Amino acid sequence: MNNDAISTELAPAAADDAAVEALFLDVARALDAEIAAGERYTMWFEAEVSDFVRMNRGKVRQAGRVRQQGVSVRLIHGARHAEHTLSLTGNATADACAAVDALRGLRAALPELADDPHLMLPDTVASTRSVRGGSLPPSGEVVESVLELARGEDLVGFYASGPMYRGFANSEGQRNWHAVATFSFDWSLYHRADKAVKSLYAGFEWSAAEIAARMASARSRLSLVTRDARTIEPGRYRAWLAPSALEEITSLLCWGGFSGREQATKQSALSRMQEGERLDPRVTITESIETGVAPAFQSDGFTRPPSVPLVARGRHAGALVSPRTAREFGLEANGANAWEMPEALSMEGGTLAEGDAVAALDTGLLIGNLWYLNYSDRPACRMTGMTRFATFWVEGGRIVAPVNVMRFDDSAYRLLGSKLEALSVAPELLLATESYGSRRLASTRVPGVLVSEMTFTL
Repeated sequence: MNNDAISTELAPAAADDAAVEALFLDVARALDAEIAAGERYTMWFEAEVSDFVRMNRGKVRQAGRVRQQGVSVRLIHGARHAEHTLSLTGNATADACAAVDALRGLRAALPELADDPHLMLPDTVASTRSVRGGSLPPSGEVVESVLELARGEDLVGFYASGPMYRGFANSEGQRNWHAVATFSFDWSLYHRADKAVKSLYAGFEWSAAEIAARMASARSRLSLVTRDARTIEPGRYRAWLAPSALEEITSLLCWGGFSGREQATKQSALSRMQEGERLDPRVTITESIETGVAPAFQSDGFTRPPSVPLVARGRHAGALVSPRTAREFGLEANGANAWEMPEALSMEGGTLAEGDAVAALDTGLLIGNLWYLNYSDRPACRMTGMTRFATFWVEGGRIVAPVNVMRFDDSAYRLLGSKLEALSVAPELLLATESYGSRRLASTRVPGVLVSEMTFTL
């Protein structure tokens, strides 16, 4: 497919699409009319209009648009509840009838179900509406500019863009609406084998100047990757972790580390912080809905505060508590999702300019990416993983050579605690790039970190 075809077929879609919101409201009205005395319902709505373009060897290999919408309807009577998820066609009349049929099916199933002792729903109505982001450039224009910037290189990439929608409605009249238009361009300039320079550019507004600067930086790093690789012996080394590398570490922490349930049952990898263990005082981590892309409400209808403190100046400051966890453990819910995973994790920056990171490192490892992370000792918050793509050996503040793959095994209490030397000034916004079933509405904002010592075992 040529770029002209992409430009024609993938025209931009706007976040503020009245037809999508109208469909959400029409289905909710139909459920309002069907609900019987003593019953309650909740409805969670998801939709997207997403462009996807896959590139390989500096050419477009696949391009298309996905338009989909669906709802999860839950019927509640007393402490019994059941849920039905269905796709919508976009025809308001047909979709309203389908949702009502689903509700009737749930009504027939409820008598067979047991009471749920941990069911918790909002006791107040808190309606909200948020629309963020305007029209993004046509995907054809974006791809054409990217391919031109990477001319002569083996570019492998995946571009996704377009509006995403979330909505909540219930029988009490609560209506929450969230629409946001974003893009993400996840790409690598490939050299050979495991040697490549991986980059991510994501946000709300596409900037030709920004992508040009990032591509120029990637080209510069690629010229270093082509040098003879060096094998580093296992041991402890100074290291600079770029934001994309630190994001892999914080992503692992998100699997239960900040969960109210996991902390209440002492299963959290950060449980020792509840007992007084500390990170470096410069480390402050929050769930910052106000600066991310996730909606300010969740699927049970609870709204989320703009910010939830998780770590404040190195000390334990709180957790993400879902309604069920709140009911079971006598905690206060704060709008967390059912998995109690952050959707807008934000870590404050420090004082080190990113351009000065190599000089500040002096001699050690410059790590651009990590992957395959898992816990090697969860109670100690010790994790292991591999370096990936562009990792370099630095001597005297100068990049000397790319480094062959290494395995690290170290604790977050060291990397973000006793061995932390500096944080970069400006945390980088990294949008989730997962698109399994649909694009994920989540983000991470983290700085780069300089550590005096990082342990490598292979």
